Formats: sequence, C-alpha cells, structure tokens
Amino acid sequence: MTFPVTRMRRLRATPGLRKLVRETDLSPASFIEPFFVVPGENRREPVSSMPGVAQLSIDRLVEECGVSFRMGIPAVLLFGIPATKDALGSESYDESGIIARAVTAVKESHPDLVVITDVCMCEYTDHGHCGIIKEGRVDNDATLELLARQAVAHARAGADIVAPSDMMDGRVAAIRAALDEAHFTDLPILSYAAKFASAFYGPFREAAESAPQFGDRLSYQMDPANAREALREVALDIGEGADLVMVKPALSYLDVIRAVSDRFDVPVWAYNVSGEFSMVHAAAERGWIDGDRVAAEMLLSIRRAGADRIITYFARAACGWFS
Repeated sequence: MTFPVTRMRRLRATPGLRKLVRETDLSPASFIEPFFVVPGENRREPVSSMPGVAQLSIDRLVEECGVSFRMGIPAVLLFGIPATKDALGSESYDESGIIARAVTAVKESHPDLVVITDVCMCEYTDHGHCGIIKEGRVDNDATLELLARQAVAHARAGADIVAPSDMMDGRVAAIRAALDEAHFTDLPILSYAAKFASAFYGPFREAAESAPQFGDRLSYQMDPANAREALREVALDIGEGADLVMVKPALSYLDVIRAVSDRFDVPVWAYNVSGEFSMVHAAAERGWIDGDRVAAEMLLSIRRAGADRIITYFARAACGWFS
C-alpha cells in the first residue's frame, strides 16, 4: 500500500500515539552513574572540563549515592584517586585503600545500591599507565597479578561487580581465578572488553588524574579503526569468564555495540564517556544546541544500537528526561 492509504504520520499525530509506538525506551534503571573518589573529608572538587561533575570525598560520595539511588539509578561505578601514587599503584590493591573504604561506606549506607568498581592501575601509578612498566613498556603478564589482587580487595570491601578496564590480555581469567580462590565465586565481572584508544577520554583524565606521563596507550587499547578485532576481544573475555561486557566509548562505536549485541548472548553495556558529555555542554553553553535534547538523543541512539545499560555522566539529568 502507498499514499494516500498508507500515511506514516497517523501514528505521530499526538503525544499519546507517539508514546504507544515508541520502539526504544529508557528509564532511570537504564543508567549507571560514575563517581570519582578522593581522600579527605567534606571535599567536593569540581572537574573544570566536566560541568556538574566533581571529585568527592567518601562522606560526600555516600550522600550523592543516596541522591542517585532515590532517583531510581540502580548502580554506580567508582574510580579512586589515592593520596599518593607509586610505580606499582599499590593503593589499588590495598584493602584499606581509597576504593575499599569507599565501597564499604556506600554499601553500609545504601545496601541495595549496586556498587561497581573500576579495576585498573592508571589512577594509582605515578606514570599513569594501566599496567606495570618494565624497560619502558607496559608488562602485560606482570600486571595481571596486581589486577587480580585489586579485584579481590574490592570484593572483600563489598563490591557487587568488578570491572577491569586495563585491556591487558588474560586479565579476566586472572581475576576470575583469584576471586574464586578467595571464595567470591558469585561476584560478577564486567569486562571493558572493547575499549578503544579514543580521543574522547580527555576530560576523564583530568577527573581521575590518570593521564600517562610518557607515551600513549595505543599498545593496549584498541585501534579506533577496528571493529572485527572488537568482536575477538569480546569473545575472548566471555571465554575467560566475563559475565557482562562493555563497549567504550559509545557514540563513535554504535556499530560495535550493535555487532556485539547481535552476536553475544550476554548483557552489553556502553560507556557514554567524558568527551561525549563535555562537548554537549560546551556547545550548549555557546547556544549552538539544545543540550538536553542532544544528550537525550545520544542516549537513545546508544540504547537503540543495542546497549542494555549506559554508564553516563548524564544519568541524573536523564532520569528527568526519560522517567
């Protein structure tokens, strides 16, 4: 049938009709909110490149997590910034370190909030790389033991999910084995399975104080040109024991999200990263775009591509847009 029998505008005529035929839905339960945790008390240090985002001391983190949970956001992702850094990132696996203390405090106050911890070295090392440096290069295999120790420390503190973001080969298997040996057989692993060496991470590196002090991360994060390689990475991580997988960043990798979602029968999450967040704010501040509408459209596109959940700094604002 063609026009005039078929009129596509019939189902767009009113808000009620548009809502009834909407194909892609989002709600507060679709979002995970990231937080950056710093030592001290009563600290809220704004991140200059990320409007509305701040580094928080643990007491303030607990307060903000409560706000998020009451809004309907089911989970948070924690990144720790230690008081001191060293070559081995030793506070990352210290059971009294910044993230371990933060997890315990949040779970004590909000036991039903799902707490996810980033498992990586870059926030904790004085060189800013995601692994141990030997002879000027990141040593993959030497890093695995420390990542495993970090995951176990987070588990003992009460984390609900551990999320390795380092992109070392074999890290999911090493973490799974360490968790199982420590009797955390039921603790899920969310793998940053397809994490690209992206230019969109700039504001995050300010927030997490994790910029590499030399070189770059091209030898371990993925080439933005490669999609088939991403599917291999995801398959390997699932084979090693990943329970959930992530694509990061989201907006420039919608094709990867779709391919992973179509091929693998596991939950697929996407990270709407700092650069994607900040560029919307920058354009909105200049009056070039309607920031809320653009951000909402971005999140819908990520969900439409196949992401089951979205990690995003827009989480709280999006609760109002989609609830």
